[in-house]
Amino acid sequence: MLALVDYGAGNLASVERALARLGAATRRVAAPEQLEGAQGIVLPGVGHFATMMRALAAGGLQEPIRRAVANGVPLLGICLGLQTLYAGSEEAPQWPGLSVFAGTVRSLPRTVKLPHMGWNQIQRVRPSRLLRGIDDTTWFYFAHSYAALDDAPQVCAVCEHGARFAAVIEQGHVMAVQFHPEKSGAAGLQVLQNFLEAIR
Repeated sequence: MLALVDYGAGNLASVERALARLGAATRRVAAPEQLEGAQGIVLPGVGHFATMMRALAAGGLQEPIRRAVANGVPLLGICLGLQTLYAGSEEAPQWPGLSVFAGTVRSLPRTVKLPHMGWNQIQRVRPSRLLRGIDDTTWFYFAHSYAALDDAPQVCAVCEHGARFAAVIEQGHVMAVQFHPEKSGAAGLQVLQNFLEAIR
């Protein structure tokens, strides 16, 4: 069973439907005790960094998610869910992230149209289980104004919109994508399928 972290994110239902199409059993999780027994955690997200972190804190989910990750439970972050895995974000400096990864999420340059919304190509820079069977020329759907701009070891694929940013990150059992796989057609479903296969 996959735990879908439910903090009011607008894309939760579409992620849920995409996983159901792949035959995955899921459960919406809004309280710490509901994480128990989960084979994996999916952390979807759209909106503002502070709103998400505030909701996770109000639900008592921050520390249980950190603890589950520390104990080896696989996790997939999507869009804002990727950003919350870092120590913090320029979008809400007063709110610390989950700190799975060091570093701060930063704004994309104001010299380009923001938010970065629509289809864009990614470039693989390191081997990636999430991108198995997917061509480097594949387009994915993005909707964000902030991103991880560093080239840390966990960055497996990048994208460009005014600056180069992390599109796919993987470190052991922790994986995340800045794009929306649930809105990215067959390629997005393949990413989700690859996550399911990676955690079996």
